[in-house]
Amino acid sequence: MSYSARLVASALASTIGVLSMSGAAMADMLKAIGDGEGEVAIVAWPGYIERGESDKNYDWVTDFEKETGCKVTVKTAGSSDEMVSLMNGGGFDLVTASGDASLRLIKGGTVQEINTALIPGYDNIDPKLQSAPWHTVDGKHYGVPWQWGPNVLMYNQKVFENAPQSWSVVFEPQKLPDGKSNKGRVEAYYGPIYIADAALYLMSHKPELGIKDPYELTQPQFDAAVELLRGQRQLVTKYWSDAAAQVDDFTSEGVVASTSWPYQVNTLRSAGKVNIGMTIPQEGATGWADTTMMHSDAPHPNCAYKWLAHSLSPKTQAGVAAWFGSVPAVPAACKEEIIGEVGCRNNGSQLFNLIHFWKTPTKECGSGSDACVPYKDWVAAYQSIQSGQ
Repeated sequence: MSYSARLVASALASTIGVLSMSGAAMADMLKAIGDGEGEVAIVAWPGYIERGESDKNYDWVTDFEKETGCKVTVKTAGSSDEMVSLMNGGGFDLVTASGDASLRLIKGGTVQEINTALIPGYDNIDPKLQSAPWHTVDGKHYGVPWQWGPNVLMYNQKVFENAPQSWSVVFEPQKLPDGKSNKGRVEAYYGPIYIADAALYLMSHKPELGIKDPYELTQPQFDAAVELLRGQRQLVTKYWSDAAAQVDDFTSEGVVASTSWPYQVNTLRSAGKVNIGMTIPQEGATGWADTTMMHSDAPHPNCAYKWLAHSLSPKTQAGVAAWFGSVPAVPAACKEEIIGEVGCRNNGSQLFNLIHFWKTPTKECGSGSDACVPYKDWVAAYQSIQSGQ
């Protein structure tokens, strides 16, 4: 069994346990920040914690270490399931969790409530994010908003002279503008949450299914999305969960279209080896609003709080957004020279209300019924897609 397959299997086991819990005991919030412990250990998406090693112009770690004496160590993760698994294993202080992981971490008691009074910049967060449902439960905040953005369609501009107008280029068999088939030339994201991308596509192309929210699917709606992904499997040359690996695939493996993050787009453009474009097709896009959350048993809580405060400085927020291609959680960051208002708009700052942000699927539907398919079934179905069953 491959590492990715083992990860999905592990996620299934942990999800069944986590979502069936009423919630574990939470650690007491810190009442005051004391001397740092000398280290802060973070689980993060690739490109989220940079110290200038990739590009000396992008470094929001070195000054923090000098000012606080807290050395930053990072473990990158390629999926939300991997983040949940790593945090459940312990030993980390913080995680930059997306919405499809954050509620699992809260309900499982893995992360603790944050004392926002100890974070001076909290009031500067975009009001749309300050009490967002993916990190706020019963009025309690379990994290600090970090960055957000859409899952984009990345494409090779030598194949697509004009931006693709539909996600059909990765979901349906067809000839591409260069006259060749898309079979074996597209990639898809590796993770159960990708079922939502299929559901979003079906919202436009099979309106008779009545899908209103790609994360709240009745059994017939869910089955249709899974069936679309089973068909897509015949087109996909590879499923990606590693951002760096996807960059290599577009550079040397003949991949010409895939769901992706702005981070990969920026990396490929800076390398200059492939003419890369990105777009949000007419069906819209899923997306991520990430929150820095603190482990209930964080080994370095004082350094962790110092990082949380540092994470909200406009300079830090702007640097991350410019490097990753995301949108800052702090609007003032868009006035920083490294990104500017134009850069924030190019990264999608105007798209917030159009993005279907990742969230953990549960049996509860927005209508108040319990007829929706829970995440444990998403994991099991996705595993069956991958195994060809």
